[in-house]
Amino acid sequence: MNNRNKKAGVAALLGIGAGVFAWWKYKNLSPEEKTKLKSKIDETGTKIKDTYNDVEDTLSEKYAKIKDKVKHEVEELSS
Repeated sequence: MNNRNKKAGVAALLGIGAGVFAWWKYKNLSPEEKTKLKSKIDETGTKIKDTYNDVEDTLSEKYAKIKDKVKHEVEELSS
């Protein structure tokens, strides 16, 4: 077994351990804490979606500006 496979194995075991620990912690939360955690996850998901949409809009605007600028420069060069 080479060094890379050993590292991958250790990482996989750590990931599994973290998952089991997270599941155990969640299982032992009170219903109020579970609700609070779920709302925090929903809020984080909403923030991620909003950020994604903002980035998408910004990139679309910049692409349109660059496209127009290139089109204008091509028209100037061809005339």
